[in-house]
Amino acid sequence: MIYFEKVMKRYGEDAPALEDITLSIAPKEFVSIVGHSGAGKTTLLKLLLAEEKPTAGSVFFESVNVNDLPSSALHRYRRKIGTVFQDFRLIPNKTAYENIAFAMEAAGRTDEEIASDVPYILDLVDLGGKANSFPDQLSGGEKQRVGIGRAIVNQPDIVVADEPTGNLDPINTYEVVQILKKINELGTTVIITTHNKGVVDSVGRRVITVDRGRIVRDDMQGQYVL
Repeated sequence: MIYFEKVMKRYGEDAPALEDITLSIAPKEFVSIVGHSGAGKTTLLKLLLAEEKPTAGSVFFESVNVNDLPSSALHRYRRKIGTVFQDFRLIPNKTAYENIAFAMEAAGRTDEEIASDVPYILDLVDLGGKANSFPDQLSGGEKQRVGIGRAIVNQPDIVVADEPTGNLDPINTYEVVQILKKINELGTTVIITTHNKGVVDSVGRRVITVDRGRIVRDDMQGQYVL
């Protein structure tokens, strides 16, 4: 369970980036967070990842206040969350296989685990035939699927995707959304931010709309409405 309790985030003297955010997300939910640019969507994710601290209020994960975690425990906490980036952030001189394996190496997994798990993940994201391809040999959609594979290979409880289809054409967008839905059906909580109405409507799950730092809609079977 993720719970934001009366969260406010302010940067300097500007108007709050987030204000009076109270929100809970249950395990295994698929949640789309929508809103105009600057509405506060990315700030929400940064608070969940403990990359930022709230100015007021608290963020809880499994009853733990993440902002009370000492720096020594933050690394373990963040391993529970897989992150997918709009700009992919792949290592250019590593193959698709090696990019995913690198995430396992960083988590201290064994060579045997890597040899077993990486091919499974490549198949899960429909890249079984691209294991030895470098990022510059992949399409944008394929790069993003490597990014998703990297995010899920250590079996996180949550996958957070910030504008995961922002750089993709409609066909690749559809494929990425189908993979995120598949991951959710396997039991992982998925949280995405997006400007893409088609993405939100095709998912057909919970939609939280943020406007000027406040939640203005929260629909359990929602569509993109601004």
